[in-house]
Amino acid sequence: MKISLFRSLIAAAAVVAAAASASAQRQYEPKFYLGGKAGATFSNMQFSPHVKQALVQGVTAGLTARYTEENIFGLVGELCVAQRGWKEGFEKDEGQWLYERTLTYITLPVLCHIYFGTDRVKGFVNLGPSVSYMLSSGIRSDFDYANPDMGPDSPFRYRETEQMTLPVKNRMDYGILGGAGVEFVFARRHSLMLEGRYYFGLGSIFSSKKRDPFSASRCTSIEVSLGYMFRVK
Repeated sequence: MKISLFRSLIAAAAVVAAAASASAQRQYEPKFYLGGKAGATFSNMQFSPHVKQALVQGVTAGLTARYTEENIFGLVGELCVAQRGWKEGFEKDEGQWLYERTLTYITLPVLCHIYFGTDRVKGFVNLGPSVSYMLSSGIRSDFDYANPDMGPDSPFRYRETEQMTLPVKNRMDYGILGGAGVEFVFARRHSLMLEGRYYFGLGSIFSSKKRDPFSASRCTSIEVSLGYMFRVK
């Protein structure tokens, strides 16, 4: 399902590029932008076997550079700090328990940037790879997750619990990042951007050998951000 989602994003980006190129001007002056962004993240993990979860909220912020060579196409590079992770999900009859694990990454995405619209308001699509390195891992819990109660009435008796105590094996992560947004241009060289993104990690944070409890432990994240760009050239 996740792979088909990204195939749909790629197909949509190709359609937008083809439609916009039909009306693109032949003469275009390349432009270079610098700016920054900040926003919120909503993350969970793709565990195999499955772990019941809820989205955990975090923050993201960083620097952005954009270069547009064609009238509809450009490249975006970023250096950001982003929080990912997961929150254990409990049903109402299991009790009100709290376990959150926050993974803080420094990220370096390089994205194809396809845009369209007027000089004042532009829509855009970003898509490309992202490489990340985990700076820290933090846990917030209201119970002894290292020694959970395994009694007959315990909510932990019939669920996976190894993920709560497993150490992070792989700090490097890589994945696919896609998103769409709108940009408002003012005073010719200044612009504000509102964007939504989805990140699908391809690496596992835990060891995934045959003897390990999880064959996959991939990060996924939704990001909503507000950015500012200044046209340098």
